Amino acid sequence: MMDRVFYTKGHGTSNDFVILPDPDGELELTPALVAALCDRRRGIGGDGVLRVVRAAKHPSSVELAADAEWFMDYWNSDGSIAEMCGNGVRVFARYLVENGLATPGPAGLPVATRAGIMHAVVQGDIISVRMTTPRVYAASTATVGALTVPGIAVDCGNPHLVCGLHDGVALGGLDLTTAPVVDKALFGAGVNVEFVEPAGDLEGRDRHVTMRVHERGSGETMSCGTGALAVGAVALREAGLTSGSVAVDVLGGRLVITCDDEGAWWLAGPAVLVASGEVDVAALAL
Repeated sequence: MMDRVFYTKGHGTSNDFVILPDPDGELELTPALVAALCDRRRGIGGDGVLRVVRAAKHPSSVELAADAEWFMDYWNSDGSIAEMCGNGVRVFARYLVENGLATPGPAGLPVATRAGIMHAVVQGDIISVRMTTPRVYAASTATVGALTVPGIAVDCGNPHLVCGLHDGVALGGLDLTTAPVVDKALFGAGVNVEFVEPAGDLEGRDRHVTMRVHERGSGETMSCGTGALAVGAVALREAGLTSGSVAVDVLGGRLVITCDDEGAWWLAGPAVLVASGEVDVAALAL
């Protein structure tokens, strides 16, 4: 086990991450270490860990190395591994650019993930990522306390269940301190559950909604990029639109989902780095 680990802390709309530079894949990263780093009282605190490793140096991304130099090795805060994190990609791209590890070109900066290669476009404070095309594939439900809400399953490279609230149910009144109960036969590997209510009209956007999310492996988070993508896909689908733009307000700010005229899906929002330092691994509660 290493004695000390260098890190950077960053977030996208308050979806926060511990970023670990590990270009050559030498860190002994374990579920226990990830959970300890993400502990908000005894560690650094975060919704997950982003390990920055060259694609050619990680077994999960070797086949992608010809098209992307860097692999985002994403771990949830409980130490489990996830396929994809939309806000994570945006924060990851910010880290690469600000540390001189990559220069974004006209087509964007390629980032390898377990869900494939994403392309990030840096425009000042805003980073947009071309995402995997979301696939709506089933109807299901989520139960919170005594409330059962119908939902739509969406694959965004990772699984989501988008549940629209109706009949006067208030989004702010939901208790998401525990995971919603879902159909385990449909979501055998777990699922991120988004609860959504409409918001007022917003100039320049086809739809405007507010969202809360319970992420598998992390609990309720302030924001979820792939969750916003799933919500945007359902919102445009329900409006009968094949392209358009959806503003998704999360607890940590606003994300914008766009499906352009060529069928490409984009997630846009701010991404910032707030601190860097060194962790004494022996002092963590492993």
